[in-house]
Amino acid sequence: MNNNNQSQNQLQLELPQEVAQGEYANLAVITHASSDFVIDFARVLPGVPKAHVKSRIIMAPEHAKRLLGALQENIARYERTYGPIRIPEAQNKGGIAPFEIPKGDA
Repeated sequence: MNNNNQSQNQLQLELPQEVAQGEYANLAVITHASSDFVIDFARVLPGVPKAHVKSRIIMAPEHAKRLLGALQENIARYERTYGPIRIPEAQNKGGIAPFEIPKGDA
């Protein structure tokens, strides 16, 4: 393939300034229906009983599966470079946050 065809097939991403800083999230809640997956990204803070969703991504099931593959591939690359990502044992038993999430009292 020549360079002219390569440049025609490349997607250029535009990163607006207001998005470039990103949002930190340490919790993702994933739901789905037959036609789409919804991923809500939130930031949970120790001692704070409420987490605000910072971003919601909605995608088709095919794109969700592609995302899964891309994450698996990138985690494998990361671990080859930096070593295994360790998840504390307590989280392997159903915990999802890196700390205890307080239960809200009414």
